[in-house]
Amino acid sequence: MQFDRTHITSLFENATEGFVVTNTMGNIILVNPAACRMFGYEAEELIGQKVELLVPTKYRHGHVKQRADFFEEPKNRVMGHGRDLHGQTKSGDQIPLEVSLSTYIKDDERYVISFIVDITHRKAIEQSMVKQQYQLENVTNEMRKLNTELEGKVEERTMILKEALQRLEQSQEELNGALDKERQLNEIKSRFVSMASHEFRTPLSTVLSSASLLSKYTATEDQDKRNRHIQKIKLSVKHLNDLLEDFLSLGKLDEGKVNTIFHEFNLHELLQDTIDEMKGLVKKDQQIIYTYSGNDVVETDKKLIKNILINLASNAIKFSDEGASIYINCKVTNNTALISVRDEGIGISKDDQEHLFSSFFRGKNALNIQGTGLGLHIVKRYTDLVGGSIQLESNLNQGTLITITIPINNNKHGEDNPGH
Repeated sequence: MQFDRTHITSLFENATEGFVVTNTMGNIILVNPAACRMFGYEAEELIGQKVELLVPTKYRHGHVKQRADFFEEPKNRVMGHGRDLHGQTKSGDQIPLEVSLSTYIKDDERYVISFIVDITHRKAIEQSMVKQQYQLENVTNEMRKLNTELEGKVEERTMILKEALQRLEQSQEELNGALDKERQLNEIKSRFVSMASHEFRTPLSTVLSSASLLSKYTATEDQDKRNRHIQKIKLSVKHLNDLLEDFLSLGKLDEGKVNTIFHEFNLHELLQDTIDEMKGLVKKDQQIIYTYSGNDVVETDKKLIKNILINLASNAIKFSDEGASIYINCKVTNNTALISVRDEGIGISKDDQEHLFSSFFRGKNALNIQGTGLGLHIVKRYTDLVGGSIQLESNLNQGTLITITIPINNNKHGEDNPGH
């Protein structure tokens, strides 16, 4: 059926986007009510005027050339093409815009239709999100500093953490509301806020409740109860510290602030010492079985290798049941060290495996287990920094095997290598 001209006129008159039609001379020949409202003009004030009237004063001269170039090689341009555009209203105010262009020919003359959207509200949301993210990072850094003074300042710390929780919850509500409207602008930020708020809430609640109960146990015979709640606070703060370390590590990696320092060290001793530290985290009747073969002395980045093992061993412990065994093996040849960590835990589905090294990704069967979804992502980034590779084998409910292959003779020039 033919489209009635009445419908076309109604679309033009009632569209929420601004429509501005110009000829080859840049004169405005048609403008709809939405554009008039946007720029504060009456239609009669715009018809016949150069389109540069709607361009900020300092850009008008350059826009004339851009317009001429466009007519020499006209092509349609969609919204969101990567430029920050602004318009100037009748009152002289500047407003952020998105503009798409479309051309057509009538009676041998070319015309340009500009479709204009005022994105002032969107820009305000973006600025608010950046500000809230900055505030959230400040809160997490403040919490990490407070960790070192916890034992002597429990009551003072409780008040600070309570305020931090309120700020985090408020930020979550504000960010969730903004991201519902602008989800496509920043999906990663949405996933971060959702995960962080969930992971922070449980340990913070434990700290607040235990600290509150401490003040009620004043008698000498209540010392065991006090000790039990102090231990809960320490464990909760350690979990918070681990979360912060993941966030800070990811931030340093993204900013290129992780440097690799290659030097010789005893890999066997490093792995054994790290495993001894990890034994304090094992669940009831879990055991770590460690084997090593080959030369003890290697040449690579000691700190990154330790961080890789801590992440892998922590995951193996976390995702395995009580009484399970974790197998850590290292085999060193002339040029390569193969470090493998195998568990008997919940395993990873085939569908999830392809996303496993992405930031903030968590397997469907691990959503109820504490974690940031950053561990394997950070392991992959660290492994890349030392020139290594990573392989994963896993089946649901049958455990997981992760093998890291690392070159051990990288420092041939005697210089530190900057992180990528």
